Amino acid sequence: MTKENMMRMINETSSWREITAGGFVYGEGNSEFFNTGDWRVRTPVWDESKCKQCLLCYPVCPDSSIPAKNGKRLDFDFDHCKGCAICARVCPFGAIAVVAAGEEDAQ
Repeated sequence: MTKENMMRMINETSSWREITAGGFVYGEGNSEFFNTGDWRVRTPVWDESKCKQCLLCYPVCPDSSIPAKNGKRLDFDFDHCKGCAICARVCPFGAIAVVAAGEEDAQ
């Protein structure tokens, strides 16, 4: 089911009979429909010139916000990154800095 179909099915005009019971998951992959990164107060900044592509940051991200393709990491998925900074703590090369949200360009 797509996000658009979900939004058409349940919205502010839906009656209680149309809404599913709380606490149940009715489909897989539903977290992909919600951008949770917009409430982030800290933002990771990736310095590609310092990165050695060791990929130590990739498996520790609890939000799967560090995409990788063909054995190389890409820039962050900021739609889902919550700014926990675990990736910065595990990076042995200092390639990831964490700044206050909105100050990414100051780096």
